[in-house]
Amino acid sequence: DMQGFEAEKGRDLKEGDKYKITIGWLLWNNDFFDKNVELRDKIKIEGQEFKVIGLINRIGNRADDSQVYIPIETAREIFDEPDEMDSIFVQTKEGCSPDDVAEKVKKELRKVRDEKEGEETFQVQTFEQLLETFSNIFSIVQAVFVGIAAISLLVGGLGIMNTMYTAVLERTKEIGTMKAVGAKNSDILLIFLFESGLLGLVGGIIGVLIGSGIAKGVEYVSAVYLGTPLVKASISLTLIIGTLLFSFIVGSLSGVLPAMQASKLKPADALRYE
Repeated sequence: DMQGFEAEKGRDLKEGDKYKITIGWLLWNNDFFDKNVELRDKIKIEGQEFKVIGLINRIGNRADDSQVYIPIETAREIFDEPDEMDSIFVQTKEGCSPDDVAEKVKKELRKVRDEKEGEETFQVQTFEQLLETFSNIFSIVQAVFVGIAAISLLVGGLGIMNTMYTAVLERTKEIGTMKAVGAKNSDILLIFLFESGLLGLVGGIIGVLIGSGIAKGVEYVSAVYLGTPLVKASISLTLIIGTLLFSFIVGSLSGVLPAMQASKLKPADALRYE
């Protein structure tokens, strides 16, 4: 119950069940056996038959989805391990601090096992600590991706700037002609800024298409080959519009220097340029 496992079909184990078993989602929806397991089927463990009374819903973790659950006393009997205990889940009462309870559990276990503080052969963790660990891992992964994105942004900006410098050189006479017929420096500046912004926008569109395809591909692979529905690609219209707007702004900023150079050209010099 504490792990959030629920029977999609049948029921969970309860006190008084002995040779009864509940099984994970992959065991009744996959190819672990010659055929899918159904309620009231029999599964043999260590020569002992168990009746399937519950089919657990999908958790999303392959290890959990391939588990089988039998009563603890029955497990001790058939595996001849009367005292073996790998893990204990403790649920705190409402209003109690999980950290305080964890400390009390540590003290009791040290006392029972006659172990000194810092030399324990066991580990006590709260869900808050587990979440903090995952949060730290995700923060590192996020930092790596942000670094990669920043490098890509810098390279893309330099590429747009180089392209715009080339465009200014190729269209020097055209710039001179526009100035000769009355175009202002601000007009030339806006034309090249808009053009560089369009280059960034086109790159943003291509990036959105490729990124969306990769995200949906990862979601598909996770669902089909890894058997987990936990990996979902969330692509919102707001995110797409924000990305394209950001791409346009970055492109425009990358073209500021080339646009300024174009706007400052003198008409006579520009018209004589070869």
